[in-house]
Amino acid sequence: MYVNAIEITIISIFLMIGVGYVLKRIDFLSEKDIDPLNKIVMYVLLPCMIFSALYSADMKMLPTLGTLPFIILAESAICGVIAYIILKCKHYDDIKTWSVLLPLLISNTAFVGYPVTLGVYGHQGFVMAVFCDLATTVIFLILSFVLVLKFGGTIKNAFKKILLFPPLWAVVLGISFNLLNVHIGPVVDKTIGYLADGAIPLIMISLGLAIKFEGFNRNKSLVCINSFIKLILCPVVTLIIVSYLGFTGLQNNIGIIEAAMPSGTMSLVLAITYKLDYELTSDCILVNAIISLVTLPVLIMIL
Repeated sequence: MYVNAIEITIISIFLMIGVGYVLKRIDFLSEKDIDPLNKIVMYVLLPCMIFSALYSADMKMLPTLGTLPFIILAESAICGVIAYIILKCKHYDDIKTWSVLLPLLISNTAFVGYPVTLGVYGHQGFVMAVFCDLATTVIFLILSFVLVLKFGGTIKNAFKKILLFPPLWAVVLGISFNLLNVHIGPVVDKTIGYLADGAIPLIMISLGLAIKFEGFNRNKSLVCINSFIKLILCPVVTLIIVSYLGFTGLQNNIGIIEAAMPSGTMSLVLAITYKLDYELTSDCILVNAIISLVTLPVLIMIL
């Protein structure tokens, strides 16, 4: 059952990516459509998805589950520093370095993590995954700020962009409305739900448009570094952290599994937005997704 839940989820993701790739091959869409598609995701669909998840989450478990985001943040920081040192020792420039770091630091804790944890561990596991995904949201916001400063912009403009960033307000409003028991009404709730459901397929189609298989050989060394750290080192580091903190049972398992998720497709959005090597980022995402077909089932069976 565990393996089937993972296989069904990841195969579905591959099929959606395939739709984007086929649409490009038949000239229905092209690479120039990636930017507008990602703007729709960034400013409309993703905020709805984040708000919907947090608005309906069980915040009574907040004191217990509040440590999970910090574990993911700690693991990401440790592995990110290790990767940065390795890449700089190999003398890669900033464009290549950050194109690899983005899919390393941004995990698919929602698009893969939600359905996998729900399918394998049920509703309680899903709620824990929501809290883990809060760390991914924070990482996404931090990286947005760092990239604005590094690849164009001032501190003032960076703060302005972050403060006007819809996903950030989706987090704030989702948690606030939940805790204050603010009712948004069935019509608004349904509308947000419909828009939230569109985020995953549109991101996957965008990823399919960005795929260029000829880039694998060119980026083989960088993709291997990314995949090893993302799928092997990250869960190992998380295992060390949760063991040190004395976590046991489901909370321990969810933390490790969420850290072992393949690269998040939102890293591609940032790579495109800040004009990095998005083909390299796309290669990392795709290869990680393929390898995770093996690593995730094995990890779940071990736990």
